[in-house]
Amino acid sequence: MAEKNKKFYITTAIPYVNAAPHIGFAFLIIQADVLARWHRSKKEDTFFLAGSDEHGVKIVRTAENENLTPKKLADKNVAKFRNLLKIFNISNDDFIRTTDKKRHWSGARYAWLRLVKSGDIYKKQYEGLYCVGHEAFITSKDIENGTCRDHKSKPEIIKEENYFFRLSKYTKPIIKAIKKNKFLVFPESRKNEILNVLSQGLEDVSFSRPSKDLKWGIPVPNDKTQTMYVWADALTNYISAIGYGSSLNSDLSKFKKWWPANVEVLGKDNLRFHAAIWPGMLLSMGLPLPKSLWVHGFITSEGQKMSKTIGNIVDPFEVVKKYGVDAVRYYLIREVSYGEDGDFTFEKFEKRYNADLAKGLGNLVARVLTLAQKNNVGILKNNILAKEKDRVLKIIEKSLATFKFSDAISSVWHLISVGDKYIDDKKPWLLPRQSKEFKEIIDSLLFLISEIGKLLYPFLPETSEKISKAIKSGKSIALFPRLP
Repeated sequence: MAEKNKKFYITTAIPYVNAAPHIGFAFLIIQADVLARWHRSKKEDTFFLAGSDEHGVKIVRTAENENLTPKKLADKNVAKFRNLLKIFNISNDDFIRTTDKKRHWSGARYAWLRLVKSGDIYKKQYEGLYCVGHEAFITSKDIENGTCRDHKSKPEIIKEENYFFRLSKYTKPIIKAIKKNKFLVFPESRKNEILNVLSQGLEDVSFSRPSKDLKWGIPVPNDKTQTMYVWADALTNYISAIGYGSSLNSDLSKFKKWWPANVEVLGKDNLRFHAAIWPGMLLSMGLPLPKSLWVHGFITSEGQKMSKTIGNIVDPFEVVKKYGVDAVRYYLIREVSYGEDGDFTFEKFEKRYNADLAKGLGNLVARVLTLAQKNNVGILKNNILAKEKDRVLKIIEKSLATFKFSDAISSVWHLISVGDKYIDDKKPWLLPRQSKEFKEIIDSLLFLISEIGKLLYPFLPETSEKISKAIKSGKSIALFPRLP
């Protein structure tokens, strides 16, 4: 049974579905999956939310280019994202679509009405620079050589009457929450980044577009001439999915159980939206802030940001097809340093695969199971090995509490080296197979690889299951065949 009132709610930034997923999204969702599986393994009541962001100008324009309706484009790409979750063995409990009128629209519209009630929504004429890539108005600070610094495209000059959210009102409360560690932002570099932004004062932000210019979205409550801005719409997925505003008289027991989220996982390009606009909205609605944000870096390809123009997009489906799901999970967890960008090259991938998976984990499991075959052996707790396992368990606990995924999984590989040394020191192949000493050595080794398998469950769930089944069957197994 889970501890009473011990819950863990984890969400991910929902991907924009104007294109198929690339390996950067796989990186985000795998990290969230590790955390969800880890907290489940501790018997905590866990809820893991994923979803898709489906409204906005980019969807409309991409659909036009592909001779599709926005809905058909969204359906097509959402299917690909759902398939990626399945292929990567992601254990999400729910998937929310922002086009879901029954679940999401009611929550987003109810949130809007709460903002209105707080006096934080107002209408005014506005002229500014609009970046389609960001789905946002940008300022001169975001422009370099006449183009958006991130998307390398020239912003459009737009003049229109929109509804605005009084975000400036919440600058000081957000700063206070972050500095008092009531709203944690990891890593420290991202915390400092957002505090620097906040120190300059937040400006009120546009929360709608005229419906004549943006038909693909949620109509503003009580004003059909306006469409909710994509961020005002999308950010509410974290609460609409757990029942917020499903109807004005709804039973809010699910929402009350899960909110606030324990962790929201997002990429560094979404920091301002999640650490400024979203908490501003929550404060306006009188709701608690998420307990923490984990802000990860990008996955680059051979040192460059992935781009269709450059042609260096890494297709996660193809990589899994060639190397296996847990090999890809391992690389993305192990190779990327805390909060930094991580680079994907096939050369690095294959080197890590052979050294750590084939020669490391795979070799240890194969050695032990081969020695155990056709012998009357079992699993025997070895106190020395058990102490090493307990030490590693503490490292994993400490590392995952601060999102240091690479440190956590690296500690498991320490146990693999302990196992290899134990075999080399004891030299069981020199002993009679029916001797008591041989049996104790092999039983102890079976205990060790069994514990390694359990510790790997949050990181490499398929491999964890394979190790468990192989021990029960008494048959050796090639977990990760060496690459040529």
